[in-house]
Amino acid sequence: MDQLSAMRVFVRVVETGNFTRAAAALDMPKTTVTNMVQGLEAHLHTTLLNRTTRRVMVTTDGALYYERALQILSEIDELDGSMSHSHAGPSGRLRVEMAGAFADLIVIPNLCDFYMSYPQIQLDIGVGDRLVDYIAENVDCALRGGTPTDQSLVARKVGELKMRTFASPLYLERHGAPTHPNDLTEGHLAVGYLNAAAGRVLSMEFCRGDEVIEIPPRYAISVNDARSYVNAIISGIGVGQAASFMVKDAVARGELVEILPDWECEVLPLYIVYPQTRHLSNKVRVFVDWLAKRVQALKEPDQGRPRWEAAE
Repeated sequence: MDQLSAMRVFVRVVETGNFTRAAAALDMPKTTVTNMVQGLEAHLHTTLLNRTTRRVMVTTDGALYYERALQILSEIDELDGSMSHSHAGPSGRLRVEMAGAFADLIVIPNLCDFYMSYPQIQLDIGVGDRLVDYIAENVDCALRGGTPTDQSLVARKVGELKMRTFASPLYLERHGAPTHPNDLTEGHLAVGYLNAAAGRVLSMEFCRGDEVIEIPPRYAISVNDARSYVNAIISGIGVGQAASFMVKDAVARGELVEILPDWECEVLPLYIVYPQTRHLSNKVRVFVDWLAKRVQALKEPDQGRPRWEAAE
């Protein structure tokens, strides 16, 4: 029995919760996964997993073995990575999750640059603002906006985005332009952004000097995707806050204008997150470093942004 391989299989079964998902993550037949775990149990003369028709439960011995095995495998991966890094570039499949706006406007336009630098890395990009089961779905890392709250994840800050408040000319012709953030509490509508992790619509925040105002948005629609959020603002159904790089084309086309320009919005931090149980491999490390440079390269428009002026 290859004990090291059996340990890896056992760890993945524990992390994914059953043999079927573990087999899919490891790209192995389910029977092979089952046989390797059974062989490991026979070798250790103990039961590591209790199996039922619906789920796999870790025994007391299995939980202890999992913690030690995870530590050993992490140290082996770290050692292998440090040795191979000086002889060959990072390689392999890299599964990354991110919002559609980040994919379309930051990552994908620059992918040729990444590929030319790291041709042995194969990127699998999952697009969308959704909750991710990093272990079961075999996700290496994710690019997320906002400060992470999940304590099971390691987070590295890669940049910040300046947010501003926008509305469509159609909306402003119908409702007029708010002159103060408090105007948004009545007589105006906003587009709500539904944060999947928090399970709630995010508040709109404004600051001017020492004055800070948080407005729970009055909305007719909320969405959990950044691109849909911007499109909803363009449609005229409400005002919203977005990073300048996300709306620059819409602003240039006259589909959006800035409102409340004297009030700054909360800066949106960007983080790369990954599970604590995942070793930060070379392929993840170089992608994080590359992505941080791409985010930092984003600049505010050099010229003044169009602002709403009511027709006389």
